[in-house]
This record gives sequence, structure tokens and C-alpha cells, in this order.
Amino acid sequence: MSFHPEPELRGHTLVVTVSSHDGRPVLDRHAYASLARTLHEAAVDDEVRVVMLRGLAGCFCLGGDFSEFLDATKHRELIDAVTDMFRMLATFPKPVLACVDGDAVGVGCTILFHCDMVIASRGSTFRVPFVDFGLVPDAATSILAPQKLGYAGAFRFFCLGDTLGVEDAKALGLVGEIVTQGSAEEATLARAKQLAKKPVAALLQTRSLLKGDTDVLCDRIDHEITLFQQALQDDTTLKRLQRIARLAA
Repeated sequence: MSFHPEPELRGHTLVVTVSSHDGRPVLDRHAYASLARTLHEAAVDDEVRVVMLRGLAGCFCLGGDFSEFLDATKHRELIDAVTDMFRMLATFPKPVLACVDGDAVGVGCTILFHCDMVIASRGSTFRVPFVDFGLVPDAATSILAPQKLGYAGAFRFFCLGDTLGVEDAKALGLVGEIVTQGSAEEATLARAKQLAKKPVAALLQTRSLLKGDTDVLCDRIDHEITLFQQALQDDTTLKRLQRIARLAA
């Protein structure tokens, strides 16, 4: 069995692996809490100038843990952990780069909208099947996706649930760079190192100006989570999720 690698400081770049702690390419309530805690600590650590999010080998993240969606006893803790992590990501004051090598699905894709740069390997794919599951998008992507992809692009991506190849994702603006030689991780670390060398105050201030008012994002995160929680209490949605979980088993 593989296990979740601990965050690793490489120079001034904190490398954070997006996965559960038992080595699955999904996020459960413990993984959300761990990510929020890691980001909180990195925000106040002067040694950390850039954060790089990566997945496990060959996969960025396949989304949330379905078993927690279907277990009502875990919903409150799950919702609290998800909200904390998304709010921390939305308000994080330092550059965040994503290294995508493989599939980015569901929340594994929506967290990319908070990243300042997404660098992906040629075989990477992106999908947000929330509507197919009877759920709404999360992470304030109902604001961020139309901003980044345009309304029509966001509508097609979220409402049709189509899988985007890396070229289409770059054309829409979700992916910033496609790696054609070497590894995506090496390329992302090189970009992180380049950023870490910049004058810190000027970099952070410029990023803050570009990001704008994050309170709007936090308010939307809360609203989306409320709708998400309501959907998890709907019998039709639960039956759909149970059917999908059986097919995936």
C-alpha cells in the first residue's frame, strides 16, 4: 500500500501532494483538513514563498471520497473540512502552482481554478461531473470558471460534464503550460523557483491586486457548500451516487 507523502520544502517552494493519507488519489475529510492546515502554516512561514500542488504518480486527483458522500454521519465533519480548505485556498496570500500529470476530476479539478499557474503533462485530462451526480460545483468555481473560461466555456465544461484534453484545457485558459519535454514536476518546480527569486513584497502585492476581493469568493464557497449539503440529503441524488459508487467499485 502506498502512503501520502508529507509536504516537502524544496528551497523556498513547499511541495504538497493532493491525496488521502492512505495513498488514494481522492480527498476525504481528513485530507481536506490536512491541506487547510498545511496552507495555514505555509501562509505565515517566511521560508515558503511558493506552494506547488501535485498528485500521486500518473494522477492528479479523482475528486472527493464517495463513501463520505453516502455516510450521513460524516457529512457535518466533511462539510466543515471542505469549507475550511476552500476558504484557505481562496485567501492564500502566496503564489500557488499546480503540477498536473494525469486525471484531474471533480474537486481535483476545481481546486485548479485557485492556482496561479497550472502546468500539465500532455496526457492530462480534466472533468467536473458534478451535475451528472446531482450536485453543484464547489470551490467558488461558479464565479472563477466563467471568469477564466468565459460563460460559454464554463457552461459546457460544468453542465455537459465533458472531459477536456490538455490542449482544449489550455485553449480555454484552465492550463497555462503544457510540458512536452521532461516531467511536469520538473517544469513546475522551475517556474516555482523563478517566482521565489522575485522581490517578495512586490510579488505578493501584485498577486493580491490581480486576485481582487476574496470575500466574494468566500461568500460563494459558503453558498455552494449549502447547496451541496442539501443535495446530499436528497433521496434521488443519494440513489444516483450509490449507483455510481457501485459501478466504480
